[in-house]
Amino acid sequence: MKELIIGRQAEQVVLQEAFESSKSEFIAICGRRRVGKTFLVKEFFENELVFQTAGIHQGTFAQQIKSFHQELLNCGLKSDKEPKDWLDIFFLLRNYLESLGAQRKVILLDELPWMDTPKSGFLAALEHFWNSWVTSRHDIVLIVCGSATSWMMNKLINNHGGLHDRLTRDIFLPPFNLHDTRLFLERKGFHLSNYEVAECYMAMGGTPYYLDMLNPALSLAQNIDYLFLNRYGGLRREFNNLYASLFKNSKDYIEVVRALSNKRMGMTRDEIIKATKLNSGGGLTSILENLESCDFLRTYTSFDMPGSPQIYQLVDFYTFFYMRFIEKKDLSSWSSIQGTSEFYSWAGLTFELLALVHIEQIKKRLGISAIKTREQVWRCKDGDGAAQVDLVIFRDDPTINLCEMKFSMKPFNISASYEQNLRNKLEMLANATNRKKSIQITMVTASGLDNSSHKSIVSNEVTLDDLFE
Repeated sequence: MKELIIGRQAEQVVLQEAFESSKSEFIAICGRRRVGKTFLVKEFFENELVFQTAGIHQGTFAQQIKSFHQELLNCGLKSDKEPKDWLDIFFLLRNYLESLGAQRKVILLDELPWMDTPKSGFLAALEHFWNSWVTSRHDIVLIVCGSATSWMMNKLINNHGGLHDRLTRDIFLPPFNLHDTRLFLERKGFHLSNYEVAECYMAMGGTPYYLDMLNPALSLAQNIDYLFLNRYGGLRREFNNLYASLFKNSKDYIEVVRALSNKRMGMTRDEIIKATKLNSGGGLTSILENLESCDFLRTYTSFDMPGSPQIYQLVDFYTFFYMRFIEKKDLSSWSSIQGTSEFYSWAGLTFELLALVHIEQIKKRLGISAIKTREQVWRCKDGDGAAQVDLVIFRDDPTINLCEMKFSMKPFNISASYEQNLRNKLEMLANATNRKKSIQITMVTASGLDNSSHKSIVSNEVTLDDLFE
């Protein structure tokens, strides 16, 4: 493993296996903007990367061609021919690669979706380059990256044309988890508690580029003030750039996430239409599918409500923080809101999301990592209203973990009324599953549980520290 690369162990194994392969390899790397796709490839193949170029955001066909050609010339390509189209470009790339000898060669085409301008013939030329030349060789590792995950999925990974089944490997690069976020911040010179790292994560997620903006000479609250509340702060300006770089008609995408940011449990399609006034046709379908493929939202239905409409829930930490505190408020400082009811409302929801993206760590704490599981949402009647349990772990052994996520600065108190609430949920879940399995109440908390006499209802405890494993 490369020392400068934090985490990404599984991805590094894939890249190493591809490089040591006896055939040419075609690898697609997907992931949201700023997640570190380019950094991973450049650092891992720092000595083997013989050519790299990137698409230009909103660049014209002529600009994309010129940029690609200029990179070839910078690498030493000898050619007087001015390329007219993508077929010419890939022919020149072939000539350059043939001039390098027989050693294993890694090529990186970054931000591939931006190269595919309308009616440019880019995809057909890429298909021809791979099918007519690369596949007959044994020395090429072609890596393509893209932040527009929907394009990568539809046009490349699930391609049904000339590139059908041509990809040899694909990697989806997620944001850092809490463990790797802490390592990243420590390498930058921070000495934060697990709670502070978690608060940072709940504000901006585990996106390396965002984390790299943090200044270790400032406190976490000062960093949030500088990056979010300052008019020219990097994470204040990033919001519109993020959506514009990923999606056409980004205003419609922002309207959808703005509506979702107001509903903790999520919204149905009809509710989204009503809130946004967007048309109910295929355009909205594409918006929802693209937001999901880029990990901005998740969809779910309750496990015991087959046929019920899908619920769309915003799960992007950065977007939720921006919508909650930056777009809607004129805050003077982050410290002025910490400890308020509004802070705890935000922290309660984002702590639930934090647990949902660390299910493997929860399973490890419960000692069930080796057991096959499926994780689902459960919506139920709780007293006079509806309740939602965001995490129910169905195990292949005869047990179910009903997980309740609670955020508090001090050990969480299970009161008599909350104990009864848990007993009601336990009974309803037992009925919903026909009492075929035992059910364990599992509390996932920021600071553990206090020694209340009502604590005995809980079978398992998972704390914030466990999520850092």
